[in-house]
Amino acid sequence: MDIIEEIKYSFKKGSVLTRLIYVNLGFFLFVKITQALFFLMAKPYTLLYWFMLPSDLGILATKPWTLITYMFLHEGFMHFLFNLLGLYWFGKLLLAYFDERKLLGLYLLGGIAGGVLYIITYNLFPVFMGVNGVLLGASASVIAILVALAVYAPNQAIHLFFIGKVQMKYVAIFYVVLSIIGISTTNAGGNLAHIGGALWGYLFINQLGKGKDINSGFMKFFDRLANIFKPKKKIYVSHKQPPRDDYEYNQQKSQNQKEINRILEKISKSGYDSLTKQEKEILFKQGKK
Repeated sequence: MDIIEEIKYSFKKGSVLTRLIYVNLGFFLFVKITQALFFLMAKPYTLLYWFMLPSDLGILATKPWTLITYMFLHEGFMHFLFNLLGLYWFGKLLLAYFDERKLLGLYLLGGIAGGVLYIITYNLFPVFMGVNGVLLGASASVIAILVALAVYAPNQAIHLFFIGKVQMKYVAIFYVVLSIIGISTTNAGGNLAHIGGALWGYLFINQLGKGKDINSGFMKFFDRLANIFKPKKKIYVSHKQPPRDDYEYNQQKSQNQKEINRILEKISKSGYDSLTKQEKEILFKQGKK
């Protein structure tokens, strides 16, 4: 199995957390590779424009998908690295308490909540008037997961470099306070998105404690949307009649054995990967007998 097949297999069989990391990595590599190509051709790089979330409502109306795509997009390596590490650490801890659908819902809706708060704030407060901002990064989604975890399991401890064991509630408080302070810095939009994600993480756990999953409606819509793009499985119907007598039974058995011998010989010469799908199915059925 080559590396491409291994990646495809791990994406298909992996957890939601694994898939989220792969999608973020895929977007990051796409950006970096296309940036290099545009640089070599001495052309301005404009592809990011189609995936970043704009604060201008007129521009947003022409590309509404950016409310989703922005949360998978990173330009700088350190930005990408810290977000993916946070997603991995906090995502793994969250999966100890909740199923994968809740993790996915928190990631997507936490990112959307962060994007919505960013857009509202940029169009409401005078300080941002005339500013055409853009937003990218998974930070809002990661903080939504962090806050949800801290509210549900506040005393869950993690080990931090040079600090030691720290409870989740203090980690979450630190990041939220840092984001509030950071609103007046050059990354106002990013910090506003962090707060939006944190609010959604808190609201999700608060409502879950009352028996209401506020992510469920969106996840049902997401499932229907995913099914549209999912390839339909082909159904093959075959009818086999049982052998009518001992002669026909022995003849059929002999033919089956010849086919198995042919497949085994093919494996010895060219390896298992050289088999067709049908040959693999025949071998699998024979092994179950």
